[in-house]
Amino acid sequence: MNPLTNVKNIKKLSENELKLGISEKSSWHNLYKHSAWIFVGGLHYDLTEGDIICVFSQYGEVVNINLIRDKKTGKSKGYCFLCYEDQRSTILAVDNLNGIKLTGRVIRVDHVDNYRPPKDDPHSDEYTKRLREEGCAPKELITNIKKERDHDKSKLKKERAHSSDSDYDYEQKKESKKEKHSRHRSRETHSHEKKDKKRSSHRSRTRTRSRSRSRSRTPSRSDHKHKRKYN
Repeated sequence: MNPLTNVKNIKKLSENELKLGISEKSSWHNLYKHSAWIFVGGLHYDLTEGDIICVFSQYGEVVNINLIRDKKTGKSKGYCFLCYEDQRSTILAVDNLNGIKLTGRVIRVDHVDNYRPPKDDPHSDEYTKRLREEGCAPKELITNIKKERDHDKSKLKKERAHSSDSDYDYEQKKESKKEKHSRHRSRETHSHEKKDKKRSSHRSRTRTRSRSRSRSRTPSRSDHKHKRKYN
């Protein structure tokens, strides 16, 4: 796909969200809440890491940057990966810097789902190696970020364990409710059967009584008259 079409598609997504008033939880940015890395493409070849940091640091503290260069010449290839201290800064950078003109070229800014750091290159100098390992932020800030990430990971594990336990309890409650409902139904059917039996027995009794009454009925005057006529 053409890079300019990607830029337009990302712009359309953010514009539609603003029009519809979609919340942060249901936003497409929420798919990348676990990653603080962004991709920046369409850069001018003369731009350095410092120039890119100057532009992107207006939306947050830049922790690390990986400007992709040619292994032989060392020249920039026109795209880089940039990491923020706070993940929310990536949303601001994507919404505000995607599609702008930087040194006469339209740049593309997008989220990165799973960033993989580059492998050690024997041709790279010590500065680039240190930059890839430590980042461009102070050491204290990086240690704090690592601690926060570890804390967030432990929180997520606890929440998942708690959610699995709650799901198990919910299923057990559902099963117990079903059992109670089935018992109640069986009791109702049993009581209905009893009532039907009682009704049928009562009907049979009333029938037998009516028959016995008809048999033991005393002869009336009309019966005597009929007997006399036949006689």
